[in-house]
Amino acid sequence: MKYIFNPSFQSSEKRIKTCVTNFDSEGKLFGDGQRNKIKLYDLGDKTINIKSFKIPNLINQVAYKYFRKSKARRSFEYANRLIENGIGTPQPIAYAENFKFSGLEESFYISEHLLSDLTFRELVLHPEYPDHENILRQFTKFTFDLHEKGIEFLDHSPGNTLIKKRSGNQYEFFLVDLNRMNFHGAMDFEMRMKNFNRLTPKTEMLAVMSDAYAKLYHKKYDVVFAKMCFYTNDFQTQFHKKIARKKKLLFWR
Repeated sequence: MKYIFNPSFQSSEKRIKTCVTNFDSEGKLFGDGQRNKIKLYDLGDKTINIKSFKIPNLINQVAYKYFRKSKARRSFEYANRLIENGIGTPQPIAYAENFKFSGLEESFYISEHLLSDLTFRELVLHPEYPDHENILRQFTKFTFDLHEKGIEFLDHSPGNTLIKKRSGNQYEFFLVDLNRMNFHGAMDFEMRMKNFNRLTPKTEMLAVMSDAYAKLYHKKYDVVFAKMCFYTNDFQTQFHKKIARKKKLLFWR
């Protein structure tokens, strides 16, 4: 197993390696673990989060060995780039990769576990959530800051932003599930609007985000709202078509 550590956690290498080695038999499961499995472990006065990525198929095993960085490595490297850019994400600790002759098998991303007050999903599911509009506007400012720094978070979806409340009705935002991300010199208007397409199908939420973004970007609200709705509707259409195709395939099994 190959390990790369954040220098700040090198004193904990032995403990972390033990957690990874015993991943199948130790640790507290976090989430449903249907695709990738996440477990929590104590590390002194901290809790760490170890994400075990699903073993890739044979083609991807080879690809991750010779042509592409693994999801674990990308998660670690992207987390460090986010922090360098002043963007919130749980502190990256290490990543581990287990290569066999055929290619990549096991891989793990290790980070500090962040306790949040909510995720963006709560805003979608509970429109009556306290301070809903204020949180949504601050989230839009957070996304605008990402875009201004050329960061395109490809999995900008409801469960991937953790939100912590601070004093004075201020909120902090932290990105998770980081392995799909692009870094640009600049992001144009179309790219920015498309980056909202996975967040919510609710028109009233898109209206608030469009208003906040238009003011930050110095563009007319109607233009921002129309484009944000266009990309959201397109994503929803493609998503539901995909679900329908899966149902048909399952029906014939």
